Amino acid sequence: MTTTTPEATAAPSAHEPIVSARTWGFVVFLMLLNVFNILDRQLLPTFANEIKADLKLTNGQFGLLSGIMFTLLYGILSPVMGMVADTVHRPRFAAMGVALWSMLTAASGAAKGFISLAIPRVFIGVGEATITPTALSMIADRFPARSLGLASGAYYAGVPLGAGLAYFVASTLGVAVGWRYCFFIIGAVGILLALILAFQPDPRARPAASGGAGSAIRGMLALMPELFAAMRRSPALPLTIAGGVGLHFAVGGAQFDTLWWKEELKLDIGPLFLKIALMYATVGVAGNILGGLAADWWLKVTGQGRPMFVALLLLILTPFGFLYRLTDHPGLIFWLGVGTGIFQLAAMYGAAYATISELAPPRIRATAVAMFILSVNVIGLGISVTVGGFMIDAFAAAGRPKPITDMMLVMQAASAVAIPCFLFAALRFTKDRQALAAYEAARSGA
Repeated sequence: MTTTTPEATAAPSAHEPIVSARTWGFVVFLMLLNVFNILDRQLLPTFANEIKADLKLTNGQFGLLSGIMFTLLYGILSPVMGMVADTVHRPRFAAMGVALWSMLTAASGAAKGFISLAIPRVFIGVGEATITPTALSMIADRFPARSLGLASGAYYAGVPLGAGLAYFVASTLGVAVGWRYCFFIIGAVGILLALILAFQPDPRARPAASGGAGSAIRGMLALMPELFAAMRRSPALPLTIAGGVGLHFAVGGAQFDTLWWKEELKLDIGPLFLKIALMYATVGVAGNILGGLAADWWLKVTGQGRPMFVALLLLILTPFGFLYRLTDHPGLIFWLGVGTGIFQLAAMYGAAYATISELAPPRIRATAVAMFILSVNVIGLGISVTVGGFMIDAFAAAGRPKPITDMMLVMQAASAVAIPCFLFAALRFTKDRQALAAYEAARSGA
């Protein structure tokens, strides 16, 4: 294996951005938007027991709603939204997305059956596709490369906080007003946040679009071949994406957790939800922040890519995922399984997004991030949740005593593919970053 000194990996730019308290304040606001992004998305699986009973859904139908019916447009449009974000005023563009998904979340609360819930669920993904590629593009412009792991991890603290908030809402507000009014209220708050975002400045000068709309569209379409060229030039890019996809197979299985806890473990989910919310708010945020810091430290000290840190972390924590799915009561193994699952996913995001931001040319960072989002959501999450729902019905029809557990063990095994993907991405990282630097130098000199 080729060794490099830490100094060789630093390679700071001569014009590094200055990070101030205002910069971090902007990251915190973007993180808050991500909290509501995940909260809106997580409301359906969190209220699974109530919604399934109220709307008379099968496990397969619930899997469709939580899986491919949400993630398909969300994933497919993410690269499109990333390309748009690379050419327009980013805060206003993201604000339109936040407003759209918030209105559709409120509309979901009025659903009377599978179809009337499926329609807004499909189009919520259109709005949510805007936020992460746009936000991470703006963060990458404000931080030097050596701090991107921490900054990306701080933004992605919104994932565990949003998921935890969903459990808190279900166990408090949901008990008081019901699942429908929770959807109404959270949609209204999201619209207010969209108004605030719309008035934020975008310090980046937009690419000139002389020639009108036709020229702007051609410019956006030109970004996709450049992205594929970057992936061919830097194999660590697609390997990092593949690692994220693999890890999301287990995440897809976990979308049925609330059903598993109640139907097979026979737990009182009201008090349990409050503990789960606390786990997300503590262990999840720790995973985002500590994972980002540790991945930055790993790169600086060892000279290896951040994906190596993720590969080693998964190698250590994956066995707990299997033990968790085999437990039948909320004891030590149960809580270790919950905690390690939350932590490893949270820690992965900062390292993965920092790697993508460093290996993609600056002008297509949002597009590269969007490709990651497409892959992990459509292939990793969307397919695993959809297949998982029908798998549960098939296992039940075959007479299996614990069909949800069986499905989760299959998804946990499939997710182990993430370990070699991140390992090989790390081994390619330094060479690929040098290739990007040479490409950019040749391009600027042309």
